[in-house]
Amino acid sequence: QVQLVESGGGLVQSGGSLRLSCAASRSIFSISVMGWYRQAPGKQRELVATITSGDSTNYADSVKGRFTISRDNAKNTVYLQMNSLKPDDTAVYYCNGRIPIAPTPINYWGQGTQVTVSS
Repeated sequence: QVQLVESGGGLVQSGGSLRLSCAASRSIFSISVMGWYRQAPGKQRELVATITSGDSTNYADSVKGRFTISRDNAKNTVYLQMNSLKPDDTAVYYCNGRIPIAPTPINYWGQGTQVTVSS
């Protein structure tokens, strides 16, 4: 019902910046929580940041102070501004939309975009 498409990934130097975009096929405002997750090789997918329809944000401790999540409802797009990038940030980054409907929450996922940070 909702398609999410990530873009903006690539190869950057350590200490550099990158801005990821997540374009949704319909209004993001109607989705309770939008977020970014990442998955490094051999690891489980982990939360990076979330933003609610009310613009409340939450960040993983590992990215707090370096990453900023934001949304532009007019463009149906969520962004992740990534500054002071480290090699440990290397992962596939996935956009997520969540509607917490009981008993089974609905999750929408993008295809992912690769972020590689060189030393």
